[in-house]
Amino acid sequence: MRRNGVPCHTCARLSKRLGIKGRHMDHILPGDPPVPVALRRSARARRLSLRISGTDGRVTLTLPLRTRLGDGLAFLQEREGWLRGHLARTPTVVVPAFGQPIPFEGREILLLPSEGRRVSLEGDRVLLPPDPDRLPASLGAVLRSAARDRIAAACDRHAGALGRRYRRLTLRDTRSRWGSCTAQGDLMFSWRLVLAPPQVLDYVAAHEVAHLARMDHSPAFWSLVDGLCPGWEVQRDWLRSHGVSLHRLRV
Repeated sequence: MRRNGVPCHTCARLSKRLGIKGRHMDHILPGDPPVPVALRRSARARRLSLRISGTDGRVTLTLPLRTRLGDGLAFLQEREGWLRGHLARTPTVVVPAFGQPIPFEGREILLLPSEGRRVSLEGDRVLLPPDPDRLPASLGAVLRSAARDRIAAACDRHAGALGRRYRRLTLRDTRSRWGSCTAQGDLMFSWRLVLAPPQVLDYVAAHEVAHLARMDHSPAFWSLVDGLCPGWEVQRDWLRSHGVSLHRLRV
């Protein structure tokens, strides 16, 4: 078997000889605070590269196959100042816990334990089963259900205004896009839109529904979006400025 044009057994031998067991391992950059760094060998890489995830701050150092581990760690050390500066500006990850607020529809709601298995959204609070180990999964299910209801209602309204029909609507936890529309009329959205103000969710729904009529971003397309969602530029700008923060919540 070959991977990226290099036999897998060759990758394994090189990685072992050059200091990385398998294809991945973690390194801790000492300091205050210590920074975990994922080390990754890549047959495609032609040079050392350092990447910081914009959503969770995870740091990855990618090394070409034949680069020695010591050279990679020296590269990391040289860029420690740059790395820590960027990490300081990365949004803090939010791990759900009872008594803690989370974003929902552009405001904050409080996570509270319920009696038994009760699950409900009530005003500025969400009641969930009291088992803290199951809290992230339970919360994720509640948020996805709320997202589906709100996105489906927005898509139905905009599709009706256009006189178009979509074929299927799916929700995912995407990082690179908030929504998409296929030529077959399938719509996809990030469930995390339910964390944003309702007007932002409505804009993304209008944008993708408009693609049912125009599969491009021509002036005619934006004219359709403007008819469905007047003032959409404000909502697009909100996503560009604050969209990364919607990925802070871990469920």
